[in-house]
This record gives sequence, structure tokens and C-alpha cells, in this order.
Amino acid sequence: MGHEVVGTWRQVFHWGPFLALAVIFTISTVAIKCDLMWWPPFRTVGGAVNLIIFLTWVLLTLYNYFMAMFKGPGFVPLGWKPKNPEAMRYLQYCDFCKGYKAPRSHHCRKCDRCVMKMDHHCPWINTCCGHFNHANFVWFLLFAPFGCMHAICILIPCIYRAINFQYYFYNRRNEPLVYLGVSGFVLTMFSIGLAIGVIIAVGMLFYIQIKSVWKNETGIESWIIDKAYDRDRTEEEGPFIYPYNLGWRRNLKEVFTWTGRPVSDGFTWNVVEGCDQYTLTLEQIKQKAEKRERTMQCTIVEAYSGRLFPCSKGLKVACCIPCTDEPRITLKPGDRVLVTRWKKRWLYGTKLLSTEERQVKQRIRGWFPRRCAREIMDDNENIDEKKDM
Repeated sequence: MGHEVVGTWRQVFHWGPFLALAVIFTISTVAIKCDLMWWPPFRTVGGAVNLIIFLTWVLLTLYNYFMAMFKGPGFVPLGWKPKNPEAMRYLQYCDFCKGYKAPRSHHCRKCDRCVMKMDHHCPWINTCCGHFNHANFVWFLLFAPFGCMHAICILIPCIYRAINFQYYFYNRRNEPLVYLGVSGFVLTMFSIGLAIGVIIAVGMLFYIQIKSVWKNETGIESWIIDKAYDRDRTEEEGPFIYPYNLGWRRNLKEVFTWTGRPVSDGFTWNVVEGCDQYTLTLEQIKQKAEKRERTMQCTIVEAYSGRLFPCSKGLKVACCIPCTDEPRITLKPGDRVLVTRWKKRWLYGTKLLSTEERQVKQRIRGWFPRRCAREIMDDNENIDEKKDM
């Protein structure tokens, strides 16, 4: 069984890669320029070693960044079915890809494909972080902060020497001079700020990702696990066992390999004793069944344009928006929505589509203000729509 890797240069033409590469090249260019003045590599062995180490950080960061982008997470082929027809009853069906979801795969609405071992969609690489590019993505998150820490070690001494330029010029003529000028000084300070931001933000993301690899779980699977432990289970089901946690050593080896290719093919996985390939999938199916049972059907009584900050719905609604990149949906009075999640002032649900709307789009779901909806007490309607959620 094969997988599809979709990675082309077109992926670079997106605000995420543009911004990420701009930050990398800005910090790198300024640091190299300052380093050539502060510790010239052609005058001392230490200067040469220092520059080589810094360039190594830059090259490793860019290599893993582009590998994570172009290698791709691995996509389940459109219309995929397991070889064993009996396995179909243990798998979820994707209406968008017109096929079954392989174990650990999830549909990404931004990639518009089912992604193998999907962790999250990353705008910085303009694709998902998943099975085949997870290792490169984690390496990128490691090398970028190390490179920025090295850059700070170059830039701060350069700022100091530039401020005290006259002292070094008149009193320490044997030492290299650092002259920045006004624009160079501002750009160097800006680069220091960028480097600190990268160390904090990317460093935190590295911690989250390596923690996931350590447990052999993804961000999505961590939600499923939390719900599994909180769910009321029958005696026949017994306690929940996460099937993919093989111990931290084997978990790391599942992702980080000398060949750069993970152990699994993306369809079958190594599991702990007492579990099978469908343990987690069956748990997710049961959770979705419980989710459908608590679904609330609402009718829209007030139009909503889909704006991120709907000030017309009240200041509290506009200031307390859901902290997520999930979409908002445009609604008009009379529309009906199946609500599955809710916050104090916002609801999340799937819009019930007319026959004409279904021909254009199969499913529309997202957040909208709670004040726009009124609950319908009749839960017997639209059973088919609930099954599709």
C-alpha cells in the first residue's frame, strides 16, 4: 500500500513560509555580517570555527524545514479501502475523500485530505505535521532555537562594540572594529528581538512535540485519550489502554530513524499487547456516538456574517471569541444548526444544508454567537444529518 506525498514549490507561496523564511534569513544575515566584523574567520581559528558552527545551525534548520514542507505528512489515497473487507466495520468513512480512514489518520479541512497520523496543520510549513515529516519538523524546532541562541551570542557583543566604537578605535587598535551605523544598529536590535521570540515560541513548541513523540501520540490523539479516561465505560470494555505507547525508547525509534523514514507505513502500527490495530479507532467511534447523542439542534433567529470580531453582537461576544483557528460560519434567520460544542457566548456546530447547498458543499461547520440561535426541543428530526457529523 502506498501513500501520497504532496510537496511542491507552490507550498512556499503562502504567508506562513514567507514569514518563517524571512525571520530565518533576517537573523542569519545580520548575525553573519556582524560576525565577520566581530570575529573575522580568516584571522583566527576560533573565528573560523565559530562561523562554521553558526552556518551549520542555519543549514540544519533550513534542511529540516524544507524536508518537513516538501516531504509532507503522508496522505491516505483517495477512495482507500483496507484489503480485508471485514476491517471496514472498524474504520471511519470520510465523505470528502470517498474512502476509509486508515488507523490514526484524520481529515484536515485545510489540506482537504485524510492525513496519516495527523498531529496538526502547521501554517509555517503550509501543510500538516504528520507521519512522514514529523521527525524533520521536530528537528527543525530543535535547531532553530539553538541557531538563535548562537546568533544572540554574536549580536549582543557586536552591539556593545558598536556603541563603544571610539574606545576600541583609539585604545585597542589590534582588535577588530564593529561599525553598524543607525540602520545597522536598529536592524541588529530587531534581530535580537526576533531571536528571543523564536527561542521562546519555537522552544515551547519543541517541548510539546518531543513530549508527544516520547508518548507516541499526536495532539489529536491526546484529546481522544483524555475523553477515553473520562468516559463512562462498561464492564465489557474494561479500562482504556492506549495502544501505541511502546515505552519511550521504542516510541522515539518509531519516529527518529537513520534513514529518515519512520518505522510504520502509515496504515499498520506496532501496538502494545492486548490491543489491535483498531483499538483507538473503535474508541473514537464510540466517543462520536456519544457526541451525537448530546447534540443540540438550534434554529437561527439572528443573522451572523461570519466576522471574527462581531461587534454588532455585543462587546462581550466580540471580546470573548473562541481561541482557535477553526472557521466561523455565515448564517441567516431560519437556518438550522446541529450544535456539538459550546462556550459561554459561542456555539460550534454543523449547518443543516438544503438539497441545493449539498450539491455545492457537503458540510459547513464552525463557530457562531450563541445569541443568534434558539434551541429546538424536537431531537427526532434530521437523524441522517447527525449520522454525518
